[in-house]
Amino acid sequence: MKIFGPTPIRRLNEAGGIVFLFAAVALTLSLISYHPEDPSFNFAGPVPEIMNVVGYVGAHFADLLLQSLGLSAYLLPCFLLVLSWKWLRSTPVELQWVRLAGGVLLFTGVSTLLGLASGWFLYESRIPAGGLAGTLLARIFVSGFNVIGSSLIALMCLVLSLYLLTSFSIAQLSLWIPGGIFERLRGRVSAWLAEQRRRREERRRAEAAKQGQPAPEDTPAFLRRRSEVLTEASGEDDYEIPIRTLDETEEYAREEAALAAASAPPGAPAGANGPDPDPPVVDYVPPAPASRPPWEEPLPAKTAAKPALPKYVDFRLPPTALLNPPDAKPPYDTAELKETAARIRSKFEEFNVLGTVTQINPGPVVTTFEFKPEAGIKYSRITTLSEDLCLGLQAESILIERIPGKPTVGIEVPNSRREVISLRQIIESDEFQSAPSKLTIALGKDISGRIRVASLESMPHLLIAGSTGSGKSVMLNSLIMSVLYKATPHDVRMILVDPKRVEMGVYENVPHLLTPVITDARKANNALRNAVIEMERRLKLLASHGVRNIEQYNRKIRQLMNEPRSLFEEENEIGEDLQPLSYVLIVIDELADLMMIDRGNVEESITRLAQMARAVGMHLVVATQRPSVDVITGLIKANFPARVSFRVATRVDSRTILDVMGAEHLLGKGDMLFLPPGSSRLVRVHAPYVGESEIHEVTKHWKDQAAPAYDQSYLSAPPEDGEEGEQDDFEDFHDPMYQDAVRVVVEVGKASTSTLQRRLRLGYGRAARILDKMHHEGIIGPPDGSRPREVLKKPEWLDEIESTANPA
Repeated sequence: MKIFGPTPIRRLNEAGGIVFLFAAVALTLSLISYHPEDPSFNFAGPVPEIMNVVGYVGAHFADLLLQSLGLSAYLLPCFLLVLSWKWLRSTPVELQWVRLAGGVLLFTGVSTLLGLASGWFLYESRIPAGGLAGTLLARIFVSGFNVIGSSLIALMCLVLSLYLLTSFSIAQLSLWIPGGIFERLRGRVSAWLAEQRRRREERRRAEAAKQGQPAPEDTPAFLRRRSEVLTEASGEDDYEIPIRTLDETEEYAREEAALAAASAPPGAPAGANGPDPDPPVVDYVPPAPASRPPWEEPLPAKTAAKPALPKYVDFRLPPTALLNPPDAKPPYDTAELKETAARIRSKFEEFNVLGTVTQINPGPVVTTFEFKPEAGIKYSRITTLSEDLCLGLQAESILIERIPGKPTVGIEVPNSRREVISLRQIIESDEFQSAPSKLTIALGKDISGRIRVASLESMPHLLIAGSTGSGKSVMLNSLIMSVLYKATPHDVRMILVDPKRVEMGVYENVPHLLTPVITDARKANNALRNAVIEMERRLKLLASHGVRNIEQYNRKIRQLMNEPRSLFEEENEIGEDLQPLSYVLIVIDELADLMMIDRGNVEESITRLAQMARAVGMHLVVATQRPSVDVITGLIKANFPARVSFRVATRVDSRTILDVMGAEHLLGKGDMLFLPPGSSRLVRVHAPYVGESEIHEVTKHWKDQAAPAYDQSYLSAPPEDGEEGEQDDFEDFHDPMYQDAVRVVVEVGKASTSTLQRRLRLGYGRAARILDKMHHEGIIGPPDGSRPREVLKKPEWLDEIESTANPA
């Protein structure tokens, strides 16, 4: 039973909150201005002037509270302020009896500690510091536990009240310390240790130089200064290789282009003016993330199960502290990169493809070598040498593509040490935090190290393909986790389809779910068909309000809800339809399994949703590990302009999903090609990794706040078109072979047209009509693809029917 919580009437809640606020202010003023000679329950006599600023009533209340509770009476205005804040925001006071018990423990602990200070009196020694309650509690505890034991009991009450009244937890103590003092302390210690190691290494180098010995080679790469002059891999003359950030490199390139245009003679071939300098190595430095996102809040303490999606709840987005911190970025070896550039040039020269490597861009997973071919070298000649380059560089795979805006070809060579991209790094980035869309997903990092995010609202649907072990499932988890970090259950609802039964079970009971995680293909088909019905309902709703998309509709509805109404008007009186619509995200982990069960209905539902569901906020994410034309049909692919391909087995699969080849050369483990909507230019992105323990922590954060509000109607079969007309037809349907067909089906235990055709020598149309009649009467189940229908009646049922029809 709710006693202190607000009502469903928002304006009445605001009025109640104002009352609590003024009551807290009045009580505080009366306690502060208390005078022992004011008229009260304990003093009577002629008073020329009341000293209490709240007057006669304030003097009586202050005297009663201070005499009873002592200084702990000042906690009462704090409780009134909390209630005022809850009522003003129409936020329910959750676990009221638990909070009430915490308040009692708080008063007990404070009053007892003040009562133990036996010599402390207030107001001319008329009121003990702990009041009457503190004095009595102190005497009771001291008689049984002495002073030390009583103090421990009082402190225990204070700690327990902290647990019951707040979300405090010792496990998350670092989040309660302001300013991230633990993080700064850890950073300073790490920096001091690194500085000590660097100084020791410098002393070792100086001693080696004095003795005429070469510098030791076992120096860690992360301690090497970037300003060192590195030696060319071939051992020729020394060159100083500049290592610049991305902005510096672009400025340098503009200056060099202007200088070359002014000094070079027309038609001069590349490399005609002496030996080629070493290519600059460009290191992209991403912007440092904020120390703590503004929306990150302390972790709540574990509480009992909450009601399903309470209307007035303020959901807390999960903090990034639940995710594992990113690993240290593996350093790159400049000498190794220069050697690789020389080997690329040498390998091309073997096939008479001349040119120079003009720039090196180390990335998290691959390094891009910008190769500028000489005049007369065709681009097709370079791309055909990818396998030969793999052989020469001993690389797993190499991608070659043009670089937009430059006369160079990008040769993407895998790094010997790959960087593991953390989802936390993407979530904390400015790109993700500043994205306004609730359906922003973390794609990962591109080949240069830039963070890539995308919005499902602009896609508006996503098609994903990749072979087993390529990182497809991890990418789906990153996508769902991005939504959990960006949106509340009131913003986005999800339908998760997992025919494999092992990938998405961890998200069960998350309040964002519209249905339980669907593992049955037939229920998934029902969910898709019901989603089409919901789409049509939303389209009619938008049309009736004269808006074009869900954003305009929600904006209009919020304006109507915020219009002033009478004080006692219920919010529900504005109508059932006048509620903001949430986005619906449908994630299908394996499309091939659904297509095998009911290809026609699945393809039709996905196509209709992909064509018309964007305006009403319904979006599809469809994944498959078999990107063949019988799974990703032309009709489906035409309605999915945004696609992602991980590593696939053949070139045919790559062309099926992306319309171009190249996905067969990817590295796997999150390496993917992303086709943005409205573009034919592929972007190579490395997806972030998210572990199962991280998913458990984030889902637990949401499960502790509310239980899911499932809509089970999505799992039931939708009504067929013309179902009422068919019912009338079945009432007039009489076939002399119907009883024999029922007996055959029940005795055999399976129902199919071929069985009736063989056993009763019926035609296909007549047999199909008899099966429909049996389904209408509940004897057999619905169609199940190409498999026989399920028989719902037992053989004993026939005996009961015959005994009823022919009594002895």
